[in-house]
Amino acid sequence: EREYSKLIDSANAPIFGVDTFGRVNVWNQCAMKLVGYTISEVMGKNLVQEFITKEYRAAVKAVLDKALRGKETANFEFPLITKNGVRIEVLLNATTRRDEQGNVIGVVGIGQDITARLAQEREYSKLIDSANAPIFGVDTFGRVNVWNQCAMKLVGYTISEVMGKNLVQEFITKEYRAAVKAVLDKALRGKETANFEFPLITKNGVRIEVLLNATTRRDEQGNVIGVVGIGQDITARLAQEREYSKL
Repeated sequence: EREYSKLIDSANAPIFGVDTFGRVNVWNQCAMKLVGYTISEVMGKNLVQEFITKEYRAAVKAVLDKALRGKETANFEFPLITKNGVRIEVLLNATTRRDEQGNVIGVVGIGQDITARLAQEREYSKLIDSANAPIFGVDTFGRVNVWNQCAMKLVGYTISEVMGKNLVQEFITKEYRAAVKAVLDKALRGKETANFEFPLITKNGVRIEVLLNATTRRDEQGNVIGVVGIGQDITARLAQEREYSKL
């Protein structure tokens, strides 16, 4: 038990624990640094009531209650307000804590401060959205999860019309589906493609020619989480080239 406490206290992740009544009984050094409350300020206090923002109390309580019934939760996101009143975003894994007989005696939560990561993602989304090139993204299943303003103007579909839809099946002309899917699949394996030409049919039924760069998208651990495609409308250029070759 002492060894366990020592390991938890010196871990480089914020770790807290509650008993079966939701009262704090574990609060490591990292949790103290992150949230600003000392051990004596939190011990015995109701974690949900005292330290969770009002609109997240029910959700956090549900996660803890589930863990008390033996159902653990991974990657639960919620905000915490520090002692100084700063809002931080936390990713939580809630684990059931048992005694030697296997009886549930509480919950241990291992957290990760993802405030900076979320801010970075918001910044990334803002940059993509305002870029003056059509940019789309798909997840590992080929479903649209990025669709910027320029893509919307070019193709005519709004964000709500494309989000979660299969890009290849829904928006690529039949004869190019296999080729576009191959480019996306390659990028999902880490092999990026530059200057791939293919046609898109707009919402109004107009065929446009697009030049695409397909880039692998990865998370912080380097795992592939999708593909981002940066396009260029080359319809006018190709028409001009055809006109030129006629002369």
